[in-house]
Amino acid sequence: MNYLAGLWEDLISLLFPRLCYGCGNHLMRNEKLICTECFVLIPRTNFHLKPDNPVAQLFWGRCRIEKAAAFSYYTKDSRIRRLIHQLKYKGIKEIGPEFGRIYARTLKDSEFLEGIDLIIPVPLHPSKKRKRGFNQSDLISEGISSVSGIPVNTKVMERRKVTGTQTRKSRYDRWTNVEDIFRITDMSLIEGKHILLVDDVITTGSTVEACTNEILKANEAKVSVIALAFSPV
Repeated sequence: MNYLAGLWEDLISLLFPRLCYGCGNHLMRNEKLICTECFVLIPRTNFHLKPDNPVAQLFWGRCRIEKAAAFSYYTKDSRIRRLIHQLKYKGIKEIGPEFGRIYARTLKDSEFLEGIDLIIPVPLHPSKKRKRGFNQSDLISEGISSVSGIPVNTKVMERRKVTGTQTRKSRYDRWTNVEDIFRITDMSLIEGKHILLVDDVITTGSTVEACTNEILKANEAKVSVIALAFSPV
């Protein structure tokens, strides 16, 4: 029976080929979303093992963050960039939870997730979420939660206005671009808790900084940060 099922799967793959979202090559029978080559060649930062890593350094002197890390490097033509593009703009939503799970397994092997009480995804503005149909950070957080067992709350923080890209702005303009755009809906839900803030890509850190400053208004709250990718500027 397993042999026949395998033959049927091979026939379906021949007629309707499954392609890797990282490189476009055909997926083998036991591969899912990305091929083994992409999985191996995606450059891991291992920032979760380095307290003074480049993501953590982004926030030095800006806001109080306990720990910060990113799974991979977001560079031109990188596989992780193509995967995030497929997730955000092509609607391949399965990529979010899958890479959330992949990263969470890596983090669980260290002490990075110890003491975390709650996962909060960086929110999209409601109009942008309606247009896209989902928030990619919600999906990534879903995968992280399924492996770590840490609960996710997608409602406790909301985004109040739409902002443009941060990349070409000065540091001051980046800060004013995101100032006061986030709001905690119920401070009692995060008081005394260690929050894991989750984003897809961290570039300037200004969005995460704005989220963090809002969370830290809650009594005895703490914040750590992770993202699927880090884009050096």
